[in-house]
This record gives sequence, structure tokens and C-alpha cells, in this order.
Amino acid sequence: MTISIKNNVSKIPLLESGDRLTRHEFERRYTAMPDNRKAELIEGIVYMASPLRIRSHGEPHGNLILWLGTYKVTIPGLILGDNSTVRLDLDNEPQPDVVLLIDENLGGQARINEDDYIEGAPELIAEVAASSASNDLHEKKNAYRRNGVLEYIVWQVFENKLDWFCLQNGEYVSLEADTEGVIKSRVFPGLWLAEKSLLTGEMKQVLTVLQQGLNSPEHANFVKQLSIKS
Repeated sequence: MTISIKNNVSKIPLLESGDRLTRHEFERRYTAMPDNRKAELIEGIVYMASPLRIRSHGEPHGNLILWLGTYKVTIPGLILGDNSTVRLDLDNEPQPDVVLLIDENLGGQARINEDDYIEGAPELIAEVAASSASNDLHEKKNAYRRNGVLEYIVWQVFENKLDWFCLQNGEYVSLEADTEGVIKSRVFPGLWLAEKSLLTGEMKQVLTVLQQGLNSPEHANFVKQLSIKS
């Protein structure tokens, strides 16, 4: 009689929303997932992304990329990322909609590791949120603040509202628009935003105001400073 012996092959469990995992275990399970699934680890809890609609996420996301990408190309040494994994700490591995960071060789506070992941806190993160109930304005915001993300933008689509937070003394404070309705970054000189125009999809005006920022003396000085470091 022949006895067939099969080796027990242990299967890697799939990620599920609400799982409480270490970052190491999160990455192990994430690697085994289909490539088209998105998951994040926020404060040790797994969040799985739902299918995304064009009006409530895809288009706002694209407009943020257009605005920040136009700024990025003016300064050698900036890195712009779309849905890039960020290893913040042992309990947080988000995949922000947009990240903008300064190359570590030019004094940036995050770095790109050998596996091509971002390690540490990017200078700026932007997220498109369905509403104020999203964890983008709660758990995720706390994780970004604690780890030193210098500026954090949250676009609440349903409320038609944008919040731009800047880190000061360990706390996030809101950057307010000036009398002309323009919000100006404190970390990236010349990164100006016509807030209402972005919310209404008037991207031509958004880029016109951004160009004014790119023509400002503070932007020229910023480019010069980074050039000296390179």
C-alpha cells in the first residue's frame, strides 16, 4: 500500500479591515495580496480601501497632482509621490494620496530606502477625504502630527472644504487664506493655492496663482538654497 504524504503549506492570511497587526506582519500579508488592492496600517489597525468614484476622489486627486506637480518641476531635488507607501513608525504604514518631499541629500527629513519605500515623515502629505468623519482627520492626522509631517492637506469632498495644517511646536495649526483667498505654504516657499478655485475645479486659476508664487522672491531663494546643497 502506498501512502501519499502531502506537505502542509502554511498560507499567509489575507488582510482584513480592522485587523490589529505589527508593521512587519502587515507588510507580510500585504505582499501576498492582489496588486490591485490598497491597504494601510494606521495606529496598528488595518484599513482597506473601497472602490473610488471619479467625482468624489479621482478628479480631486488628479487636480492635487496637477497643482503639486507643477510646483515640483520648478525645483530640482523635490520628489512627488502618488499613492506611495510611507513607513512612518512601527504602527503606521499609510499610503497617502500625494506626498511631496525634499531629497534627503538636500536636507529632507525622509529617505528612500533600498526597497524603494519612503522611510520617515515627508515634508508634505495631501489626502482626499470623503468627509470630516474620515480617519484622515482623526487617527491618520494624529499619526502624521506625531511623526513630524510638516504640512498636511485634507480635501473634504462632500463638505467642499479644504484644511491645510502646519506643524508648530508639536501641534497642527490651520493655515488660513489671505485677503485674496490664497493659502501659502510655510515649508515650500512659492507653493500658493487659490483655495476656492481648487474646490470649484477652476484649475486654470489655480495654476495662475501658483505661477505668481513661483515668481516670488521667496521661491527664488528656496531654489537657490537647495542648489547650494546639491
